[in-house]
Amino acid sequence: MSAIAGIYNFHQEPVNPDYSRNLMNAFELYPADRIHKWCNDSIFFGCHAQWITPESLGEVLPYYDYDKGLVITADAIIDNRDELFDELRIKGNQPKSLPDSQLILLAYEKWGEEVPKHLIGDFAFMIWDKKNQKLFGARDFSGSRTLYFHQSEIQFAFSTTTKSLLSLPYVEKRLNEEWLAEFLAIPSMVEAVSSISTVYKDIQQIPPSHSICVQNDKVTLTRYCNLEANETLKLKSNEEYEEAFQEIFQKVVTSKIRTYGRVGAQLSGGLDSGSVVSFAAKGLRKENKTLHTFSYIPEDDFIDWTPFYFIPDERSYIKETVNYVGNINDEYLSFEGRSPLTELDEFLSIMEMPYKFFDNSFWLKGISEHASKQGIKVLLNGARGNFSISWGSQTLTLNHYASLLKKLRWLQLYKDLGAFCNHFKTEKSHILSIVTKKAFPRISNMLARANQENYKFPLLLNPELAIRTNVAEKLVKYAIDITGNNNEKPNDLRLNHFKHLYTWNKSGTANTKLSLQYGVLDRDPTNDLRVIRYCLSVPEEQYVTNGMERSLIRRATRNYLPDKVRLNQLSRGIQGADAIHRLTGSWKLIYSELKQLTKDSRIEGLLNIDVIKKALDDIGVNPRPEVIFDDSYRVLTRSLTVYRFIKNFTEGR
Repeated sequence: MSAIAGIYNFHQEPVNPDYSRNLMNAFELYPADRIHKWCNDSIFFGCHAQWITPESLGEVLPYYDYDKGLVITADAIIDNRDELFDELRIKGNQPKSLPDSQLILLAYEKWGEEVPKHLIGDFAFMIWDKKNQKLFGARDFSGSRTLYFHQSEIQFAFSTTTKSLLSLPYVEKRLNEEWLAEFLAIPSMVEAVSSISTVYKDIQQIPPSHSICVQNDKVTLTRYCNLEANETLKLKSNEEYEEAFQEIFQKVVTSKIRTYGRVGAQLSGGLDSGSVVSFAAKGLRKENKTLHTFSYIPEDDFIDWTPFYFIPDERSYIKETVNYVGNINDEYLSFEGRSPLTELDEFLSIMEMPYKFFDNSFWLKGISEHASKQGIKVLLNGARGNFSISWGSQTLTLNHYASLLKKLRWLQLYKDLGAFCNHFKTEKSHILSIVTKKAFPRISNMLARANQENYKFPLLLNPELAIRTNVAEKLVKYAIDITGNNNEKPNDLRLNHFKHLYTWNKSGTANTKLSLQYGVLDRDPTNDLRVIRYCLSVPEEQYVTNGMERSLIRRATRNYLPDKVRLNQLSRGIQGADAIHRLTGSWKLIYSELKQLTKDSRIEGLLNIDVIKKALDDIGVNPRPEVIFDDSYRVLTRSLTVYRFIKNFTEGR
């Protein structure tokens, strides 16, 4: 993968060489296999390349096709190469060595601005079309690779990083208060609902699933991909759904492990990463390669305080997977002495923005850093699995049983309910009572409303800024409740996850920035377009059949995963449970810094100081380990990351 940048002067003025030099110099902190530039009067393209695939070795980017008058700079790995070769009628020995960037260019020649619809993979690219005097580019459907831009009346500039754009003398580090208002008001891990804005007012980004066209001084963004559950797939048996999943997932995983280097994977004790690892190890065995797995574990002196259904140390489950699957070299990393605080400033610098996954930041960064030292080029994960391959929560299962009850399908309900109670070791009468309330909710809802507590997530945003930015009304349009109460039905929750683009940017930003920092590309087969489309087409009952939540993946991984992992419905892993343990020695410093924050004039107009003071009183100077589940803890850690970012990355040029 690569960091790319460019400048387009609208009125045919030559590109200032200092500006292009500044853009590229900002990439110097990242490792590179080749740095190359292309400039022609009013256009400049640059690429700070990291070679990952066999076809990228020796690749020259930007690439100029003189005959066609097309230039491309790209940060891309295309996964559906074989299909594109057929559609483009590319035959002979050429496909084996053709770089992905040139494949995109050939596809653009055939389909023009429709080209992103034909591409599957992780990509961000820009093409200069000399004949049509047009700049065209796109970002993949989930925004796996970042692409930022700044536009003015006379110029358009783009880059993989905001640091690069901020090197231009006319781009200021002005804080985008509307973006920050969304960040602070949203209770969940979502950063902002605006998929085009960034933390900086002068910088925007191409949203996921969008292309961009710059022509005649006009910038146009177009959405080219919508993920919806359209037609339901109808197969003859459960086994056919399982076989179809296995075929698609193996194809997808195999396309994700295409690299000349070593392949690694993040591995927990659960279904998603376990499934990725089992299919990857099988695919790599054919290449005579070993899969290297990296698993986060707590420090040795951590005392488990969690409820019985949580597993902070998943080694027993991970080792079951490793031994069952085979062809795996497993490592367990505790990152002794590191904490979310020790990595805070560096991680903010890497991310180029505030972030909410405070407790997991240090080990995500640590795994990428360690994998890089081991020669890993591709690092697999299963981060999107909860909404794709392992969809089917307990709530969805019980809702399905309620549907059977309402439709008077007694025999099917009796059979499924018996299997469910057997899995969860509970009484059928108890579950039937819950199902009845779901099937006939009017009375139970009246009772629930009478007893419901009016709890609200603390508003971390300054109330005056909330009014000025109209953030509450804006979030309602995106089905986000600032109180933190989520009453969406499971299927609505899933469809909204794929419908709204704001769910994608967080993972794309982290993956891009970490890959640039360490030269290790994160790839998620559970987030592949082919996998998601298949999973959205599967009938609901496939996810809840045989009395199992997440039924499809449990059945489809028979002979792929050990039963201890595959059939486990009683416990789940939890990363970050040792956050307070790691912060114990430095919590008083955090407490002191947050006290200082409440008196800082730069902050009082942005954050709700009263809420922060209350959270400090609630948590105190000696927090209990279980406060990681407390909203007051989230208020404090989010306040800290925002405070550090504002102090270090928004002042001065």
